Amino acid sequence: MKIPVCLLLFVLLFSSCQETKENSHQKHLGNMTAMAEMVAADVKPLALSVPLTSAEADALWHEASAIAENYGVEVFRETDLIKTMLFSESVADGKEVLVFHKANALEAYLDLKKTIAEGKNSVDEARRFGRLLGYPNQHINTLLAKNTEFRSLPDFGILGTNVFLYYKDLAAAKDFYHQTLGMEIASDYGFAVTLRISHDAFLTLVDEAKGMHKASEPKTVAIALLTDQLPEWYAYLQGKNVPIKYTYKPKENNAHDGFVAIDPEGYLLEFEMFKQHEENELLIPQMRKFPALPTALEGVAAGLGFYGAVTWTYYQDMPEAEKFYEEIMGLRLIVDQGWAKVYQVSETGYIGLVDERRGMHTFSGSKAVNVSFLLGDVSGWFDYIKKSQSFPLRQDSLEVGPEGKYKGFVGFDPGGYFVEFDQFFPHPDNERLLEYLGNPQK
Repeated sequence: MKIPVCLLLFVLLFSSCQETKENSHQKHLGNMTAMAEMVAADVKPLALSVPLTSAEADALWHEASAIAENYGVEVFRETDLIKTMLFSESVADGKEVLVFHKANALEAYLDLKKTIAEGKNSVDEARRFGRLLGYPNQHINTLLAKNTEFRSLPDFGILGTNVFLYYKDLAAAKDFYHQTLGMEIASDYGFAVTLRISHDAFLTLVDEAKGMHKASEPKTVAIALLTDQLPEWYAYLQGKNVPIKYTYKPKENNAHDGFVAIDPEGYLLEFEMFKQHEENELLIPQMRKFPALPTALEGVAAGLGFYGAVTWTYYQDMPEAEKFYEEIMGLRLIVDQGWAKVYQVSETGYIGLVDERRGMHTFSGSKAVNVSFLLGDVSGWFDYIKKSQSFPLRQDSLEVGPEGKYKGFVGFDPGGYFVEFDQFFPHPDNERLLEYLGNPQK
């Protein structure tokens, strides 16, 4: 018996719809199982299902409740998801979400919902919602940038890190870093010399007569030169009679080993090796991406080099400093030592925030250092900061260097450090530096 073509098509279409509906149902259950597991493991205080129609929520409710019970958590049927700057306002319009949670987290969500209902709904409420969802600040920043005018430093192209140190005798400092440590000179303006530490981490030595600071100001900074050649560097520096503040005493179970040397005018240089340790689980893979940069001069520290640099800065109020570098600057926390936090800035450049009660320095109001970030669009970042007033600025306009070599500006972080943002442009004096920054102006 022949089956009419139209009937056959109907059967195939019906079977296909049933199969698609079943696949969708199973996919929802799989997602909810993952959400419940994350809440149970305290990875997320709250976990949301995808937006569902009321019919879909009805069909899933019994199994969703069973999943929650299986993981020892609860599920709440939310018919009016809060609207914050974190997501598009229409993300759940006319739909429901199933909220997997533990008791206190749901209370925190309902408190936030009440705050928003009372008319307070700013970036702070968006961040509060993001934290309830278990998002790190870096991801919250990304979502805010997608749905608002919020921006952070990575949106303007971070090309490298730099740190400015200030000297009475610039020639002697230059000789030490170039002829003794073997760092390559990336640019030399006469009054300021920039040396390359690693792939995209730099150090600039400045004549105090031309700089923003005096060499007599407190040297409240330390530069960690990252290496896996500590015994070799230690022996080399001792042979060169470089003064050592803290000697090399390796310990088997430490997260890091190192020693501290003193440069010609008293800045502290920490030769440091981060080791495989739970603190360093995110840092170690990042450090492996780029080999150590060998010294630039033949016969100077032969076979030695550095694969990164950390600029250590010191604070009285660590939570305030952390909030600044995570929420305003948008940097990624990569090492958490409790009293010290390391943030990734560029591929091999980092900034480390230290509680002054535990660090090599104590807090000081003034400091002979500028912490610098090398950007691809310094004008855009300046315009954004000036408009948003995210942090105080030292100047009302961008500074343009002689012959248009660079543009830059300086602001202040919560500890009073000068944070400097620079962009370099084609010029014979910048040729090598731009090459190391990937020739961003070409």
